[in-house]
Amino acid sequence: MDRMEEVLTEPALDSNDRLARDCQDLFAQGHRVSGIYTIQPENSKPFNVLCEMTPGGGWTIIQKRQDGSQNFNQLWESYRKGFGNLNGEFWLGLDHIHSLSKQGEYVLQVELSNEVGQRQTARYRFQVDGEERMFALHLQQDTSPGVQKRIVSTGASGLPFSTADRDNDLAAEINCAEKLSGGWWFSSCGESNLNGKYPRRHRGQQPRRQAMFGTITQGHRGPLSTTLLKIAPVSMAQ
Repeated sequence: MDRMEEVLTEPALDSNDRLARDCQDLFAQGHRVSGIYTIQPENSKPFNVLCEMTPGGGWTIIQKRQDGSQNFNQLWESYRKGFGNLNGEFWLGLDHIHSLSKQGEYVLQVELSNEVGQRQTARYRFQVDGEERMFALHLQQDTSPGVQKRIVSTGASGLPFSTADRDNDLAAEINCAEKLSGGWWFSSCGESNLNGKYPRRHRGQQPRRQAMFGTITQGHRGPLSTTLLKIAPVSMAQ
């Protein structure tokens, strides 16, 4: 199984610095450059993350796809621990995502684009339970004016995470993760598949329901070229 590649160069920490809880905490410490940092959420071991530093604060990236260089058709253990390369495509890992979201109220921002350059963004109140509850996802849609609805809707809040070897979805006779080629919080195979196969042009037709897809234009689902999932404390994102 692919696991998160070790990042050999870690940020230098002053002797008076403490490890931050997340990227927003790093921002509060004075860091303003996007890149790879070491953090330590409460009651967690330290681990490396990719931070996006904006004028308003620091976002912690939990998933990034841009070129198909990383295989996302992984099993439970890989999704739990994380895989990929923080300098490229990666999944941060459900253990790490849980350790971040349990610290308080967090927002998930989802940014999607397709091959013709159309882009869409949605924002949700966000929490992921621990493995004992199968990393169940809790989402509350942002109701701000102009925010796209349902671009990554998975159904009822509290859906467990599913992989091909851990079928926790609500579909009675279908293993959604196996059918859609990637782990996700599936209900009955859902309205999005952000961890599916990367769409390849000119290399044979990808089965549409296996390619990663989501909603860019209202009411229309289609193949995606890039995805970015990032989280931050609610207080920063307001």
